[in-house]
Amino acid sequence: MKVHNLIQTLNEALGWELRATNMYAHYAANIRGIHRLQLAPMFTEEATESTMHGDIVRKAIVKLGGIPVTERNAHEIIHTTQYEEMLVHSLETETQAAAVYADIMVEIESLGDQEMYDAIEQIYLAELRSLEELRLLMD
Repeated sequence: MKVHNLIQTLNEALGWELRATNMYAHYAANIRGIHRLQLAPMFTEEATESTMHGDIVRKAIVKLGGIPVTERNAHEIIHTTQYEEMLVHSLETETQAAAVYADIMVEIESLGDQEMYDAIEQIYLAELRSLEELRLLMD
């Protein structure tokens, strides 16, 4: 049952990563004004990072004998050209993802798979760094 629950939680994380990839690519394309100079590259980098995170999570699911989801999390991606709104939605996404990864780490630790734990921990720490960067941008 532990492995089944872990696969479900990993699939939840994968859904958030697929959503984040789409959201950040959308925001990178739609950001306007002077903030485009700084935020477009940041959003593009976040989209790339989300794709890489998704690949790691997908491989973990397969390693455990599961089937990775192919659909993104259903939470709506809000279209906007306002940078403040983009940052708020980005913070919300990163907060959700970090919470899921925190849960995953506890589940993996109970299984004793150190390699998988280390890989997920790196993703979790990257999510926390993104959260801090977004908070600083919003101050």
